[in-house]
Amino acid sequence: MERSNRKPGVFIDPLPGSFVAIDFETSDNYADGACCIGLVRVDHGRITRRIRQLLRPPRDQVWYTAIHGITLQDVLDKPSFRQAWPVLREVLQGAKFLAAHNAGFDKRVLLGCCETAGVDAPELPWVCTVRQARRTLGIRPANLGHVASVMGLKLNHHDAMSDAEACARIVLAARRVL
Repeated sequence: MERSNRKPGVFIDPLPGSFVAIDFETSDNYADGACCIGLVRVDHGRITRRIRQLLRPPRDQVWYTAIHGITLQDVLDKPSFRQAWPVLREVLQGAKFLAAHNAGFDKRVLLGCCETAGVDAPELPWVCTVRQARRTLGIRPANLGHVASVMGLKLNHHDAMSDAEACARIVLAARRVL
């Protein structure tokens, strides 16, 4: 490892640039059924922005209240994904990649929401923090609750903001290992 003349304790991001950790809570089994999104933006190794946005799903049904605590009443007066998209898109601007725990799920939801809303989906690579937890950090099982516990992360599981922040911290930890 190369030594640096920088002050001790100052974290230098080995992969400079920006990324956004993303997490969706869904209302049903359809790809466009988001009822909440959490975004955590990281710039040069530091969290710079957090957004938790309740969304009105395209169908008036919320099947998974027992998991995430969001009810139909909570989202009836919230913006649709299309209405929220300008702010969400701004957070993604300039990001090098998106990160999610079980990225295939969140990618499917983002693409479904963008398609239903008639907006262009971001063309960014995805990083799966399940894989990073297993391969880079050596944590098994790699479910988010266990990974957060092993890493000492505060987690309110199935809160989109909390899950997204845990994902961001997993990526940052994996970057340090690399």
